Amino acid sequence: MKTWPCKFWEHFIYIAHAMGHRGHDSMGLWNEEDGFFYDVLKLPDGGQFPMKIRSMVGLIPLFAVETLEPDVLDKLPDFKRRLEWFIENRPDLTDNIASMSTGGMGERRLLSIADKEQLRCILGYMLDEREFLSPHGIRALSQFHRDHPYMLRVNGMEHRVDYEPGETSTGLFGGNSNWRGPIWFPVNYLLVESLQKFHHYLGADFKVEFPTGSGKLMTLWEVSGELSRRMTSIFLQDEKGRRPVFGDLEKFQTDPHWRDLVLFHEYFHGDTGTGVGASHQTGWTGVVTKFNAAERRITQRVKGCVGR
Repeated sequence: MKTWPCKFWEHFIYIAHAMGHRGHDSMGLWNEEDGFFYDVLKLPDGGQFPMKIRSMVGLIPLFAVETLEPDVLDKLPDFKRRLEWFIENRPDLTDNIASMSTGGMGERRLLSIADKEQLRCILGYMLDEREFLSPHGIRALSQFHRDHPYMLRVNGMEHRVDYEPGETSTGLFGGNSNWRGPIWFPVNYLLVESLQKFHHYLGADFKVEFPTGSGKLMTLWEVSGELSRRMTSIFLQDEKGRRPVFGDLEKFQTDPHWRDLVLFHEYFHGDTGTGVGASHQTGWTGVVTKFNAAERRITQRVKGCVGR
């Protein structure tokens, strides 16, 4: 018997339990009141409290999602028996997993840290243009913190997190804001992929507002397509012939010798899409080519041209 499927699956459910569990001496990362995942700071005296920063930290749990196809499970009888044993005998652990016993589309099982209602709560923030959703993708930090910086006093010193969509206002960390507002392609790509996996299980009946508050409902597959389009728009010419990636650099915007020399920056301004940081990060920003290909497939599928 190969034990690695059981091993990694059990690791997954223990981690999911630890993230969501609120025991007598521990605090889970899920905040029921806000409907979001937060870091929890544990103090030397045993005290603990959530650090209520609406950042990528609260979105990354969505990456932990996978569907289990029934035909694959049938080919792994030992693993399937172990899975069923946990469902029957350890509901204290498996109840934190989105759906191990209820089959979704195609009778699939769902492995996810966030259940359906938690997913809806998180997406309420992620797809809100006043929070994470920008015209060019998902920000690393909600712009809620532009007017409401998070502040924490430790040993007489005040620490704060502000929304800084591009270059930082201080000289710390080399002068860039990194995770305090800009758009990063790797995490956006993983969010798009995760939404598609959730759709694979939840199907077309599960819809959310896009953008939040608009009253316009979309499937998660359609949302993934809209996010892909926002990301690719960074590099495309708008109706005025200008590319967001170039910002105010007129030589790159208008000079015929430079305007088609598209640079793959390290990250992008959270409001304007202007390239920030190193300008040669093809290692991860190069996934834009994947967005472009996926966008064509998503558009075709929404129009009913292809099926899954």
